[in-house]
Amino acid sequence: MASGKMIDIKGFIDERPISPYQWLLVALCFLIVTADGMDVAIMGFVAPSIIHDWAISRPAFGLVMSAAPIGLVIGALAAGPASDRIGRKWVLIASVFLFGIFTIATAFTTTPMSMAALRLLTGIGLGAAMPNTTTLLSEYAPQRKRALMITIMFTGFNLGSALIGFAAGWLIPVHGWRSVLIFGGALPLVLIPLQMWLLPESARLLAVRGAPAARIGAVLGRVCGARFQGDEVFVSSEPPLPTRKPIGVLFSQGYGLMTAALWVTYFMGLLVIYLLTGWLPTLMKDAGLTVTAAANVTAMFQVGGTVGAILVGFLMDKVRPAPVISAAYLGGGLCVLGLGWIGAMSSSLTLLVFAAGFCMSGAQTGLNAFAPSRYPTVARATGVSWMLGMGRFGSIFGSAIGGALLGFGWQFGAILAMLAVPATLAAVAILLAQRTNASEAAPQPNTAH
Repeated sequence: MASGKMIDIKGFIDERPISPYQWLLVALCFLIVTADGMDVAIMGFVAPSIIHDWAISRPAFGLVMSAAPIGLVIGALAAGPASDRIGRKWVLIASVFLFGIFTIATAFTTTPMSMAALRLLTGIGLGAAMPNTTTLLSEYAPQRKRALMITIMFTGFNLGSALIGFAAGWLIPVHGWRSVLIFGGALPLVLIPLQMWLLPESARLLAVRGAPAARIGAVLGRVCGARFQGDEVFVSSEPPLPTRKPIGVLFSQGYGLMTAALWVTYFMGLLVIYLLTGWLPTLMKDAGLTVTAAANVTAMFQVGGTVGAILVGFLMDKVRPAPVISAAYLGGGLCVLGLGWIGAMSSSLTLLVFAAGFCMSGAQTGLNAFAPSRYPTVARATGVSWMLGMGRFGSIFGSAIGGALLGFGWQFGAILAMLAVPATLAAVAILLAQRTNASEAAPQPNTAH
């Protein structure tokens, strides 16, 4: 098709119709995120059986439960720089292999300490997978559909979390809790051959790293369904950078404020989400609901989040994305404030929990779609993964502060109303991130001949 001319890779992808291979890439990333969601949630479903079999206390098992979140932080912080240096494809494959193999290994442990160690290693793989799927898909999704495609991918996380719950309910009575871990680890390993065969390397990263034009043309042509003559010059237009080190770019002039704003947004969002999903059943039970009713109402948060993610992604492709995300966070703040106001026994409880999930999870998933476009190719995976890693501290803090507030005697209404504060801070911070346009300014081409 194009012969002897300069081809900007991003512009080329944006101008063409979406190919079947690009949708295949969405599906493959969706499966990876589904497997990720399964193995993140898996311990919550097997913990009661393990505690019973090993005859240990819940506080003693807390070490196991806290190991994976720590690993998630480590994996996220390490994976981005590695991906920007080595490539998206092989870091992603390695991360899926790690969390699959260590989840299976966890099934054969006999002590809390050994299980905690393996969950830490599992968490490293889990933390590395998510930012790399986000980055790779963002670099092959056209601008007009990018947010929608990424948010569709992220709905796999909720599906995986639900799937492993159903699997646990079926397997544990018949085969015991170890079978759930084997099942949860086997599915990611099944994806490895598909990844090796079908996952492309980022054409934009190849251009930035000076790869031969023939290699870039082969990868780009395969994904986009195009044919090249062989004498093209492939360009990835990038802003001028004071450093080529990925971590240095995050804090260089023009990016530092944006990086901090993204971290604050993600931290605050996860704080609200994890405190709600982790402690809402307990809060509702303490307020007078049955265990079954509390579980069913809390499940509506995830249902709302799935619907919200798709709608937020759709709107982000139609209008400026940051105000959409900010409005969703503000909506989430109003919903949790309303929950605190109406109380756990209100007939509107289920609807407000659904709405809170719609807004908060929708905004959080939208942020995952927004962040990759804010960084240049050389630091994109690092920017996304460090945002996810720093945000994980919000999930840890949210889980911990819920228990602390209950210990101080806070009730349903007070805790829920308090969550409106971090939701509002997230809404403000994302608007600060939008104000920085360094990633779009003064691009200079990186070429491959």
